[in-house]
Amino acid sequence: MTPKLWTTLQTYDRDQGVRDVIAGVTVAMVALPLSIAIAVASGAGPETGLITAIVGGFLISLLGGSRVQIGGPTGAFIVVVFGVIVQFGYDGLVIATLMAGAIMVVAGLLRAGSLVAYVPEPVVNGFTIGIAIIIGASQLKDLFGLTTGPVPAEFIGKLEALWAARRSLNAAALGIGVGTMVLIVGLRRLFPRFPGLIVAVGLGSGIVALGALPVDTLYGRFGALPSTLPWPALPALSYARMVELLPSALVIAFLASIESLLSAMVADRMMGGKHRPNAEILAQGVANIGSALFGGLPATGAIARTATNVNAGGRTPVAGLVHAVTILGVMLLAAPLAGYLAMPALAGLLLITAWNMSEPHKWRGYMATPLADRALLLLTIVLTVFADLTVAIGVGVALGLALRLRRKRVAPEAWDTPDR
Repeated sequence: MTPKLWTTLQTYDRDQGVRDVIAGVTVAMVALPLSIAIAVASGAGPETGLITAIVGGFLISLLGGSRVQIGGPTGAFIVVVFGVIVQFGYDGLVIATLMAGAIMVVAGLLRAGSLVAYVPEPVVNGFTIGIAIIIGASQLKDLFGLTTGPVPAEFIGKLEALWAARRSLNAAALGIGVGTMVLIVGLRRLFPRFPGLIVAVGLGSGIVALGALPVDTLYGRFGALPSTLPWPALPALSYARMVELLPSALVIAFLASIESLLSAMVADRMMGGKHRPNAEILAQGVANIGSALFGGLPATGAIARTATNVNAGGRTPVAGLVHAVTILGVMLLAAPLAGYLAMPALAGLLLITAWNMSEPHKWRGYMATPLADRALLLLTIVLTVFADLTVAIGVGVALGLALRLRRKRVAPEAWDTPDR
């Protein structure tokens, strides 16, 4: 379970160092607005997203089993984190993340990384689509600039509350949000290697600031962002509290493992490498423990940022370390500027993220799968959106494994790694 960083440094040279630095800075420019947007959508403060990208991202690159994995907060965790914060408070999330990290460290030491292959693909796809739907619904309030009271966490109740507030629609907010989305898509198609996310969000936010538009901003909602990392601290632990948070910790550990190993698989395909799954799970565990001690969110491998790293020339974990250090530098030197970020621009960014998570280009292929797989996909989506993530994972995996046992005389299909 030797970290890939140690392996790659044996033959490291100056040319690769230059490429890694360029890739790391490029990924940081993508990760900055995304980390803030994910934290806000999760019901946490914007600074927690930066802390997670810095601490979690650094440890994942330092100890991980992939050459190019970029770690930090991801969209897949928005629903989980939001639910834990609503039910148990932010201190509950920190404890659950700490426990999840410990679970993943044990799983890595027990060499359980290869067990991801037994999670049925329809469950992974259905779970991801369901999360994407929930993320999309959660961003409608800021996209339309609606004025509402507390919005229910439950899906139907959320839609009812937003519909009831439809007359408070803010045209300026909607224009900024839609404009940001159009610019993100346009820049991605015209200049795929250019960090268009920060340009699009920055331009939309700049229009709000210069035009003094009546649009909510990060500063207006959360106040000034801190310009330093907090000191690490152990949360108040008790046996009763840990038992209460164990189900949430198991969900975080499961989702972090799945997301990270899928991201590593995508990276392997892009660059022809081979990651070390057990080292990757171990690193994810340490990263989540580290993020929790600094008051951050759950950290995991981020597929979009990892792909950006590969496309930008990153080939060793040094690029991931540079990415984390760059975000830290921005936090130390330019934190006040983040207060100008417009909430509709961040909402537009997350709506694009949710759309990409759902992988619409694969929907037609899902319809060609066996009827049982389609039913399992749909059931996982419904349970994720309308019930509970723990229930969705438990029922989906149990039914999926039952279907696999039923087909034990038929060779399983090769896993088509989702490109999220």
